[in-house]
Amino acid sequence: MAESGITAQRTLVRRILEAGIGLGQDGTARRDLKITAAAIEEMRAAFRLFAPYTDAPKVTIFGSARTQSHDPLWVSAEATARALAEQGWLVVTGAGPGIMEAAATGAGQERSLGVSIRLPFEEAPNAVVAGDDRRVAMKYFFTRKLMLVKESRGFVCLPGGFGTMDETFELLTLQQTGKMEPVPIVLLDRAGGTFWRGFAAFVTEQLAASGMVAVDDLDRVLVTDSVEAAVAEVTGFWRNYDSLRWFGAQLVLRLRAAPSDAELADLNRRFTGLCEVGEIERTGPFSEELRDGDLPELPRIVFTPRRRTVGDLHRLIRALNELESAPA
Repeated sequence: MAESGITAQRTLVRRILEAGIGLGQDGTARRDLKITAAAIEEMRAAFRLFAPYTDAPKVTIFGSARTQSHDPLWVSAEATARALAEQGWLVVTGAGPGIMEAAATGAGQERSLGVSIRLPFEEAPNAVVAGDDRRVAMKYFFTRKLMLVKESRGFVCLPGGFGTMDETFELLTLQQTGKMEPVPIVLLDRAGGTFWRGFAAFVTEQLAASGMVAVDDLDRVLVTDSVEAAVAEVTGFWRNYDSLRWFGAQLVLRLRAAPSDAELADLNRRFTGLCEVGEIERTGPFSEELRDGDLPELPRIVFTPRRRTVGDLHRLIRALNELESAPA
């Protein structure tokens, strides 16, 4: 590491190197070593692609690679991407044809990034993100999904096949389990379409009715056929809410504007079942946040949530965004 000039994050770099040496010491099979090496190389390439755009808000748009340009879904994807790009968002797609191409076209080359997959039978990446400076190609779906999800602060899913459903369920799983911070998720259909309404009915009538998911697990999702509503959901989610951080059992939400006393009292009345103990309170930055320089300038609220209250957390964030004290 010293000879390579590595001076930052040395502990983590050492862990990566030690894991590689450990694989060699374990006598790991060649096939497993190839998987590991390819995954690390692909993640490095993707990190390098996204690095110049760290401060830009990103939205990932999912959908079928088989959707044709005359389909209303194509038009909706293109219009959604264009509207978000005009508001300063970068649009991330799987870089393929269909909905992915529609979204990249709407955003334009300067506002598009692509994470493609190498397959033996699919079409080449679309022309909008074909350049090496706008796209990274992956061998494995799991590394591709990681990068399609990791960087984005919003998601719009249009109807698609197994791949789109896999990506949608991945988002819902990450949100349900708390492995991903709350983000807006929009299920966007064609006008009068039943694709996502049918999906929601399946979740409610089969999964929730059988006790396999909570009845409010879809509360975090907007099902709509309106481009305007989809764009408003993605952008509006960040009107007042900024981020969160856990401190043991306590959850801190960082905001752009502090709620008034009356607003805080109303939040406690409306979300009385959210807290395991105590109530929602204003707070200053914790010592760990000051030490890390973790947005100490932002106002905060803190509470101890009950387990499995993800749906309530999303409703609380929406309520915070609708306060009169929230930024315009």
